[in-house]
Amino acid sequence: FQMKRDSGYSTMAQQQKQEEKLWDAMKITAYVLGTGLLIFTALVNSLSWYVQNIWDASGHFWQTTWLKFYDLCEGKEWTIFLFGAALVPSFAFWCFNGILMVADVTGKPAFITRYRIQLGKNDPVDTKKLRQVIYTVLCNQFFISLPMLVPMFNIMKWWGNTFSKELPTFRWFLVELSIFTLIEEILFYYTHRLVHLPLLYKHIHKKHHEWTAPIGVVSIYAHPLEHILSNTLPVMTGPMVMGSHIVSIAAWFSLALLTTSISHCGYHLPFLPSPEFHDFHHLKFNQCYGVLGVLDYLHGTDTAFRQTKAYERHRVLLSLTPLSESIPEAPRRAE
Repeated sequence: FQMKRDSGYSTMAQQQKQEEKLWDAMKITAYVLGTGLLIFTALVNSLSWYVQNIWDASGHFWQTTWLKFYDLCEGKEWTIFLFGAALVPSFAFWCFNGILMVADVTGKPAFITRYRIQLGKNDPVDTKKLRQVIYTVLCNQFFISLPMLVPMFNIMKWWGNTFSKELPTFRWFLVELSIFTLIEEILFYYTHRLVHLPLLYKHIHKKHHEWTAPIGVVSIYAHPLEHILSNTLPVMTGPMVMGSHIVSIAAWFSLALLTTSISHCGYHLPFLPSPEFHDFHHLKFNQCYGVLGVLDYLHGTDTAFRQTKAYERHRVLLSLTPLSESIPEAPRRAE
């Protein structure tokens, strides 16, 4: 009886300790986010003021160009929507990944390949596996993403703002971009953790994790159900909630595809966002589920990552020296 009571006290103590830890994490996060938000708002207000002036100066050009395109499409909203929500983002995705695939297959140019994260992996990439990836990605784009644009189109028509002849202001686009990013982070983190449950992982998510050292095009190499749940819905939801203009949608979809391609590309390239966070997820499977990392910090799903050299390298590279050279892995001890 005494042992059971001690065990009960121990469990309660552990639970209380976990609750205190979560509360402390939430307070720290609220403080950091609050402070960061104030600084970010101040910087954005200053930056957006200058950019808005530049935008206003060239506004006539962009507005005129948009109206010309609108007239070229004869105001056909589905044609405009298809061009902005499908063709432009797909073009950006394949142009960027086309360059990366040349480097993956040929090992050239050295300017790209010298920034490889997992040294010795995909050097060169297996072309048979690559063809399978390209086939799956094209199927996901044509038979999953494209049909999902139909209900999205109807929702955007209901809002009535998507095909306005007046372009949104730059400041409003920044507001939308912030909301899109927040919605995507929440939806992607939890749906991603969902497909890591043993049953779903075995039958769905394991396909994506065939690549422990990912390459850019692998970003949307996934089971059809996962492509709907984790890849497409988190990105589509923000514009549907905000009733965004098609120009904002085209920019956001393109940015989302390029960002996830960078996260999977396997190269930590200068002046681009760091892919170390998600690359570590592919390497270890049970760490770093999100995009921004805030929810990972709150849920403690980045603790192992924070103890690695990859965490030290997880920053924007502002020089031409690869971080694998300036922050190398610790040498292995002789067994």
